[in-house]
Amino acid sequence: MEIKTERESGALIACAEGRIDGINVREFEEAITAAIGETESVVIIDLEHLSYISSAGLRTILLTAQNLWKRDAKFALCSLPDSIREIVEVAGFDKVIPVHADRAQAVAALSA
Repeated sequence: MEIKTERESGALIACAEGRIDGINVREFEEAITAAIGETESVVIIDLEHLSYISSAGLRTILLTAQNLWKRDAKFALCSLPDSIREIVEVAGFDKVIPVHADRAQAVAALSA
């Protein structure tokens, strides 16, 4: 699992690659928390290169979203591979966290 960050139109984009499971979920949580910091107002997690996410990884994403919403920051997921999209939908996360087809749509929606 690897997290790379970049900026686009004022949004912090965190790109997750590989697998997020019980073995590395703490590393994922620490990497996301460090990348976001205290001042980010728009955060997008790009899952295009993610091959697997466990329930522990989903929990980390939900907690990240809740922490950002508490400080009125915007948060979304984008570029979910079909297998990850299915997991997110079955868990019902797409009902509470905005999910966009690609990065451009996510940036446009959250930067508006």
